[in-house]
Amino acid sequence: MASGIFIVPVLVSFGGVGIRTAVAASIVSVIACSCGSAAAFLRAGLTNIRIAIVLETATTLGALTGVFLGGLLPPSVLFLLFAAILLLSARQMLVARQREAAPAAPLEADSADWATVLKLHSSYPEGSLGRPVHYRVHRVPLGLALMYGAGLISALLGIGSGVLKIPAMDTALRLPIKVSSATSNFMIGVTAAASGVAYFALGDINPLVAGPVAIGSVIGALLGARFLMAVSGERLRLFFVVVLLVLAVQMLLEAFGMHLGRRS
Repeated sequence: MASGIFIVPVLVSFGGVGIRTAVAASIVSVIACSCGSAAAFLRAGLTNIRIAIVLETATTLGALTGVFLGGLLPPSVLFLLFAAILLLSARQMLVARQREAAPAAPLEADSADWATVLKLHSSYPEGSLGRPVHYRVHRVPLGLALMYGAGLISALLGIGSGVLKIPAMDTALRLPIKVSSATSNFMIGVTAAASGVAYFALGDINPLVAGPVAIGSVIGALLGARFLMAVSGERLRLFFVVVLLVLAVQMLLEAFGMHLGRRS
């Protein structure tokens, strides 16, 4: 996930930083976080670059739409909307689904399927099994629609959309949790880089704030990459659900005007 969803509330509530400065620092941290762990994920064979490129088109369009819609909805509605999406994502992540066990041989698929035409099916190495795990990508149009929504909501709320992309790829595309996490990490860096240029041009990036945040994000990203490759998929799924629920509670409190830790 992008670290901005944690950094912005912490900087505003406990650091006394203005919201625009906090968001700009958050964008820098997202870029640093993605760069810090993307190389490790690529070396490990977890990132599906083809999927990232395809989905990034929808996410970028959604973000541009969100920029135009920003300011039309009151903040309380946005917080409620985001809390509802987080709770729905947590529910979807908990739904047990049977995964088709695929052999090491090449996968057969319908030649008319989007994922087959775009050559999105792939595999990743699983150390606990000692062999590559092949997976097939499903429902690409639904995934594109969800990515558009993730980019839209991300722009409206001013936070990274990794927290929405991972459940979308997990439930719509049926990607393994490790692949969806690594691919989302690659995507958020690309999106944040474009946003970072705009914030830099507007003079909102404060090096005294963004610098330490970026350094901490790189260290955390490197540790997170090691943790992701070592932990089992089911434990990672449970951890992610807990994070979603905690963030949903935070968004609900913000919707009703309760700001934890905010200075008066």
